[in-house]
Amino acid sequence: MPIWNPEIETASREEIETLQLKRLKMTVNWTYERVAYYRERMDAMGVSPDDIQSLSDVRKLPFTDKTALRDTYPFGMFALPLDEITRLHSSSGTTGKPIVVGYSKGDLNTWTELCARVGSEAGVDRTDRVDMAFLYGMFTGGWGMHYGLERTGATIIPAGSGNTERHLMMMRDFGTTVLVSTPSYALYLAEVGEKLGYDFEKLPLRLGVFGGEPCTGKLREEIEARLHIRATDNYGLSEVMGPGVSGECEAACGQHIAEDHFLAEIVDPVTGESLPEGELGELVITPLTKEAFPILRYRTHDLTRIHYEKCDCGRTMARMDQVRQRTDDMLIIRGVNVFPSQIEDVLFKADEVAPHYQIIVDRVHNLDDLTIKLEVDEALFSDKMKDMVATQKNIQEAIHSVLGLRSKIVLVEPGSLERTQGKAKRVVDLRNKE
Repeated sequence: MPIWNPEIETASREEIETLQLKRLKMTVNWTYERVAYYRERMDAMGVSPDDIQSLSDVRKLPFTDKTALRDTYPFGMFALPLDEITRLHSSSGTTGKPIVVGYSKGDLNTWTELCARVGSEAGVDRTDRVDMAFLYGMFTGGWGMHYGLERTGATIIPAGSGNTERHLMMMRDFGTTVLVSTPSYALYLAEVGEKLGYDFEKLPLRLGVFGGEPCTGKLREEIEARLHIRATDNYGLSEVMGPGVSGECEAACGQHIAEDHFLAEIVDPVTGESLPEGELGELVITPLTKEAFPILRYRTHDLTRIHYEKCDCGRTMARMDQVRQRTDDMLIIRGVNVFPSQIEDVLFKADEVAPHYQIIVDRVHNLDDLTIKLEVDEALFSDKMKDMVATQKNIQEAIHSVLGLRSKIVLVEPGSLERTQGKAKRVVDLRNKE
């Protein structure tokens, strides 16, 4: 598969780090001069732009988190006046004020280029017809991937989210070869298509470029088997650009970070101290080329590992593992720290379980109560009751073995858990309800 920008994507580690340091110095100077929030923070810490003389000096800079972005809502972190801002995007704001991000013309060109790189890594080229099944609106995902994949020369079908039957009709009638969506929606497309009599094996659809939520192993396998495609994953977040931070190549051994535009660190999520290569920790990102909305050491709360050895595909950019856990997704149940991915790993080891589940945490008689609803395949659901009871018991014991917690396992029939056009809602915590 051709490499989009071989000059930089196959550069030596020395060349990459030399470029990163040059751009880090420029970014710190730009940010210090133009964003009062950072100037005040750095002055209080006794740090000046001149103190950045090596990549490791990034540790002298302050961390940034969502609280700072919400406290400066809407435009307090911008480095350019509004008449030089070409586009605004924002988060959904479901947990408070939305985070507003701005893009200059230069930023939009960079973003497009990075999303083209992600598409190329996945295997998109000028011969493809791409169904964009992401929400457009203020969400960065749809727009970033739209323009990026368009730059590869592919034909874009901006279908947006919703109206699943229309998506299926266009896939058939337009000869769609690539689907861009959340993995949850891809599986929903498969379910609806099967009910309507579509034979995906006979359609030209060949590739899925998924984002917005993790595409776990079992979910990926099921999507690939039912849609007859190869599924790929990528990573991004609005605060540092949107999609385009990293993407998975055909070697499928992690996602290549666009290191020429992002300096990635792994830190201990509790202490903030840097961790060595290969250690699991929190991903911290400093964009190196943003003009309108520069940000220093953004704490993503995503847990991952970074690897620097050359990939079999020929790319030399560092690779990050797929994000399976977030520090702010952790549940404390009866004093035990629980990540949803731990439960998911147990569930998906059972052959009878479909990749649809919901974790419900409630308080009963002043004690935390853990219930897990999960769909099972049609054969088990219509089989003997004793087989379902045995499956429930086996999963319950496996959960207890991993977490040390007792749980209630509720097996439900296929298709009974709510489907979504966007991110799947896997966890429902009812303990703080009014």
